[in-house]
Amino acid sequence: MKINEVLKKQLEKIKLDEEEKEEVEAKTRDFLEEIRKNIKKNKIKAEVFVGGSLAKGTIVKREKQDIDIFVRFDKKYQDFELSKLLEKLLKIKKIKTKRIHGSRDYFQVQKGKGLVFEIVPTVKISKPEQARNVTDLSYFHVNYIKDKIRQKPKLAEEIMLSKAFSYASNCYGAESYINGFSGYALELLVTYYRGFLNFLKAVIKLKVNNQEKIVLDPKKHYKEKHKVLFEINESKLSGPIIFIDPTFKHRNALAALSYETLLKFKERAKDFLKNPSDKFFEKREPEEKEYNLVVEASTKRQRGDIAGSKLRKFHEFLIYSIKRSFNINKTEFFYDEEKNIGRLYFKVSLKEQKQLLIYGPVVTNVYHLKRFKKKHPKAFIKKGRAYAKQKQVTVNEFLTKFKKENKKIIKDMDVTLR
Repeated sequence: MKINEVLKKQLEKIKLDEEEKEEVEAKTRDFLEEIRKNIKKNKIKAEVFVGGSLAKGTIVKREKQDIDIFVRFDKKYQDFELSKLLEKLLKIKKIKTKRIHGSRDYFQVQKGKGLVFEIVPTVKISKPEQARNVTDLSYFHVNYIKDKIRQKPKLAEEIMLSKAFSYASNCYGAESYINGFSGYALELLVTYYRGFLNFLKAVIKLKVNNQEKIVLDPKKHYKEKHKVLFEINESKLSGPIIFIDPTFKHRNALAALSYETLLKFKERAKDFLKNPSDKFFEKREPEEKEYNLVVEASTKRQRGDIAGSKLRKFHEFLIYSIKRSFNINKTEFFYDEEKNIGRLYFKVSLKEQKQLLIYGPVVTNVYHLKRFKKKHPKAFIKKGRAYAKQKQVTVNEFLTKFKKENKKIIKDMDVTLR
């Protein structure tokens, strides 16, 4: 199938038709009006606006639509007050709010089937430099992208395609269990490269390594690349790409993106351009038949980023444990937010006998040498160090042993193996 045919077909699938769009917008308007009434009633200095993809015209059709709503409170209110004030404004008849913990707690409201409002407290500022939290920049992000789309209306469709493609690739989301592209990051990238396909082609050409950062600065905030490293918080520079936020020079809009996710996206983009197909826009869980070890885990932690991150951390611990007994040829992590469970996929192979040696202490460390020999009666000495031969186990034997030996660690991580 030709690439333009695939993209045209996908746009027809992911764009809301006029009736659907009007329904979402009408419900959003009604909800905003309820909040505005409560702002007036409670004499709180605040205003409310719609953000995210609905405001920018880049909303993609999904079973569950998340609509971002921001309440901008006057600067006189302290940060600790904002979530409490917002909760007060959301006391609306016949609605239930769900509090989500974050750098500032925000709220979710289910409005009918498949529509969820995410209401975020922010501070009304006139300049990005005055931001007390990254969410305070949302107002500027919305206006920046809306202005770009006004200049080039087709950009909205290009952004929609990028979101659908990234979502299907499990690379969409700044959550720490995904470490992917946020919606705003994709909007910036597609705008920067002037289209979806140009964006994919550019990603394929990127030389991704740990030695040198890729710096993208569309507004040319910095004349010299090295100055970026001193101006932006070090914790936001760990990823492969630094994209200077056009609205705020001290922010890396791609801080969440990891090397692992970028490489996965790069391969996906390469495959799509080589052989265009609808399947690249279909979100699928990894094929179980491709793996010989699949572990399902759950946690009681808050559904979403907190639970997903906890399960992702367990996935990393399991990788470390498996490597001691097997070679890992391929691994995937999949978090099912609806069921709040993680599925951890591994394709493993047997190690060579020489790789199965357990390294012990040096012979001069008598105390630890005795303990090592007690645990491994058949230990032997070679070049001044103790070693023991590890018995090769099957996948099922490994899993049984892993659960038994790490019972306390698994409990402390607040994870349950299913």
